[in-house]
Amino acid sequence: MYTVSLQKFVEKMSVENLTPDLDIEDIEISQSDINRPALQLAGFFDYFDHHRIQVIGQVEHTFMEKQGDEVSTEMMGKIMSYKVPCIVFCRDLPVPDKFLELSQEYGVPIFRTGVATSAFSAEVTRWLRVELAPRISIHGVLVDIYGEGVLITGESGIGKSEVALELIHRGHRLVSDDVVEIKKVSDETLIGSAPDITRHFIELRGIGIIDAKALFGIESVKNTQSIDLVIKLEEWNKDQEYDRMGLEENYIEYLGNKVVCHSIPIRPGRNVSIICESAAVNYRQKKMGYNAALELYNRVTSNLTNS
Repeated sequence: MYTVSLQKFVEKMSVENLTPDLDIEDIEISQSDINRPALQLAGFFDYFDHHRIQVIGQVEHTFMEKQGDEVSTEMMGKIMSYKVPCIVFCRDLPVPDKFLELSQEYGVPIFRTGVATSAFSAEVTRWLRVELAPRISIHGVLVDIYGEGVLITGESGIGKSEVALELIHRGHRLVSDDVVEIKKVSDETLIGSAPDITRHFIELRGIGIIDAKALFGIESVKNTQSIDLVIKLEEWNKDQEYDRMGLEENYIEYLGNKVVCHSIPIRPGRNVSIICESAAVNYRQKKMGYNAALELYNRVTSNLTNS
């Protein structure tokens, strides 16, 4: 299970820490969803997911005012007794001093933000889903080509980094060379990034390590990118049949998500960079509803029918 430190959450969301005396360095967040504890404030603690961040909005605050200080303080103390990661008050709502005293007693930090409750909850959930997503690391190169994330894979030494360098020259952006970290942020989306230690670096055999950002400028690199298409480079085999029409898509699976995959045979004289570029554009056309292979097939079929 992956976790995110509460300190990182505070820095990312720019929340005000109302309990600065509490040590939050060892507190970890393990759930991407948040909880608005309206039912708990009413005394219902069955199925209470205390591992989630607890968010107090206008509805919960108004309910506590109607309950009165004594009941609200009792319920808030019971919530904190479950050792929740933290409690966040939205819309700059006032926090009673008794709540702050309880936070010191139970060691539960209390934060406050001026952001509306729904907007804050949505942003926290989105961010945590990325940070806590299942992940793997694979050997390959990830490049942003015309907005499409193209993951280039293949045996070591086949020329993936050289292809990436040529694509950068052609105006596209490098995300990662050699090692790509893949996160599954949803059943539809995979996000790729580079390890911090190798970000923006490319290894070229015979030359060594180059810094793409320093050589080609900030516009030549990108930190993260969705993985939309996989291109697998392989040595040319004259005895193997290669797809020449593209009527049926082939897929590769990462973390349970299927991604369109093309196998590109390598031989002298083939400009692999332009092939990758064309594959990305063709994939984009298909997403927009135009399939060149199907169009040709329909033309041939129509021509044979009319003959």
